[in-house]
Amino acid sequence: MVRRKTTGTDPTDRLATVREALDRTDRKLLETLLERLAKVRDVARLKKEGVPFLRDHEREAELLSRVEGWARELGLDPFRVREIYREVIAMSVKVQEEALLRRESAARSVRHARRVAYQGGEGSYSHIAARKYFAERAGEMEFHGFPTFSQALREAEGGEAGYAFLPIENTTAGSINETYDLLRSTDLAIVGEEVLEVRHCLLAAAPTDPASLRRILSHPQALTQCAAFLRGLPGAEPVAYEDTAEAARKVREDSDPAQAAIASEEAAALHGLVVIARDIADQPENWTRFVLVSSLELRSDPRIPSKTSLVLTTPHRHGALAHCLAVLAEHGLNLTKLESRPVPRRPWEYLFYIDFEGSLAEEAAAHAVAALRRECPYLKVLGSYPARTTARGRVD
Repeated sequence: MVRRKTTGTDPTDRLATVREALDRTDRKLLETLLERLAKVRDVARLKKEGVPFLRDHEREAELLSRVEGWARELGLDPFRVREIYREVIAMSVKVQEEALLRRESAARSVRHARRVAYQGGEGSYSHIAARKYFAERAGEMEFHGFPTFSQALREAEGGEAGYAFLPIENTTAGSINETYDLLRSTDLAIVGEEVLEVRHCLLAAAPTDPASLRRILSHPQALTQCAAFLRGLPGAEPVAYEDTAEAARKVREDSDPAQAAIASEEAAALHGLVVIARDIADQPENWTRFVLVSSLELRSDPRIPSKTSLVLTTPHRHGALAHCLAVLAEHGLNLTKLESRPVPRRPWEYLFYIDFEGSLAEEAAAHAVAALRRECPYLKVLGSYPARTTARGRVD
């Protein structure tokens, strides 16, 4: 066989040269981002010395407006540049929060503090969200998946993990009742939250026409969230599986051309699968909120936008719930969630789950909860923690 001699004018050679130059440019971009985050840490150190705020929303808005202008000057897409900088701001806020939380001092004395337990396999949405939450310390943390929420929580309760990371609500499916039940029964507290956009993909072992599929594996919630897409594949049977990532693993192991999984694009990369359809959920906006649960007490800082979560029962009298809500309003606290659930084994009695903006380290929140304790037969604080889903906690 005679090999064709390539020259510098060969398109393949030129493409390789351009790609090498792109790699060098990408490396410079990351080095510049690292330099920016170093300056953000300098800002955090100054704020620790007494600056009375964490977020400067006016400055953030000015920055986003400024980079849009620079993008137009340079001939870049201003919308995409703004989206990129929203993520840069989110990274910067996380760096400053970590400095103010003093998480390291709390973790040093606790065995296995760097372990995070979650439900599911590697590449599951819980795993992705946990890595997102700990992105600033990703190199230090260990992430361990377990078959159930309760097993993940038990790891943290027993000290085998510093944290349990659990999904608590989804914008399509609503509250995850099992997690709420576990939070009510554990001595651990919510110490953080994270939100993740769930982008369901259809994964197969090889490029395949979706119409040829006979089985589609996934977690029951994922199957429900993709019901309209699945109805368009009448020849494929939805098969409930313990976890989206484990469904992807099963498809890889079986290598059956008639079988696919609904899971994340990260799970496809991890298990060597092909994405044959993207964004297949019924609702285009599909977000899941997760909570970080731990025995580690974090030093709260009033500059960090926070949220407090409670579960309570009300007295059996007219207007009792309205009175409890009025207590929060009287103390200037903004309610962000109110949900009722039946009390187990007590028909027609209800638990109320309440989230409000504010930390128990602040006087108004502490006084409000003290007033509610005097009124309510049962009240448990589930946690007071940095918020990701309040107006002050989001990066807009």
